[in-house]
Amino acid sequence: MIIHIISVGRLKDKWLREGCAEYIKMISGHAQIRETEIPDEKLPDSPSEKLIAQALSAEAERITAAIPKGSAVIAMCIEGKQLSSEELSAGLDDLCLQGKSTVTVLIGSSYGLADSLKARADVRLSMSRMTFPHRLAKVMLCEQIYRALSISSGGRYHK
Repeated sequence: MIIHIISVGRLKDKWLREGCAEYIKMISGHAQIRETEIPDEKLPDSPSEKLIAQALSAEAERITAAIPKGSAVIAMCIEGKQLSSEELSAGLDDLCLQGKSTVTVLIGSSYGLADSLKARADVRLSMSRMTFPHRLAKVMLCEQIYRALSISSGGRYHK
């Protein structure tokens, strides 16, 4: 299995980059992992809805170009389904059984993802109903992917 994480923007904090790198290293023991960082559109401090929509559209074009052909797509979005770690693990297993060798997970900017990306996703996934800082999303996602793969392989991490 290949896990491809496409995220908008760069992690600026060293500790966040190090956290992601650690989980990515652990994931690589279970699956191939690829990362693509898409530049975010620069917006003023209080952008209008129109400016936000334009930015999301521009980001969506770059994200779409980076999605491998034939990949299953998981869109991280607030209105997505909330899954337990075990359910995420089973969902990834199911995608493999369906012949999807690549799973691409999309993390949008702090304004989210364009509706066009959500519509094309095979799965819409939400981390929680709680609010977390956007900059933690990638680290949390990497941890949950590692946990899901560990569950699938019968590893001890999940215990």
